[in-house]
Amino acid sequence: NDLSRSRADIIGLLSEKGITPTQQRVEIAKVMLGKSQHLSAEQVLAGVNKDRSLVSKATVYNTLGLFAEKGLLREVIVDPNKVFYDTNTSNHYHFYNVETGTLVDIDSDQIQIDKIPSPPEGMIADGVEVIIKVKGRTTPSF
Repeated sequence: NDLSRSRADIIGLLSEKGITPTQQRVEIAKVMLGKSQHLSAEQVLAGVNKDRSLVSKATVYNTLGLFAEKGLLREVIVDPNKVFYDTNTSNHYHFYNVETGTLVDIDSDQIQIDKIPSPPEGMIADGVEVIIKVKGRTTPSF
């Protein structure tokens, strides 16, 4: 899924979401929003700084957090030490390969959730996250 966007497109997209399109934010958006993907902040940092150092680690983390807050990205926390930023903001779920550290989409129609508990008083449900952790088989299944 190539979502190649021009610099002007990215600036327009950031502005639409109420995000000031600074040089660093535009560079981060170019890496992150260039295609449908799941990237960690470290992968985005490496992508932005591949030719020369443009942004700090803190700026990448803060910008990705802002993009998620504004709905440009979806934050997927696979464990307390591993967060991915997903360009697919639609309702869907994930397989997480614990051996390779990769995340793959599962269409929402592939999982059926019939019932969730009522939220605590005064609260409403804001979404459901399903992450199925997978790894290679150690013995054949037959």
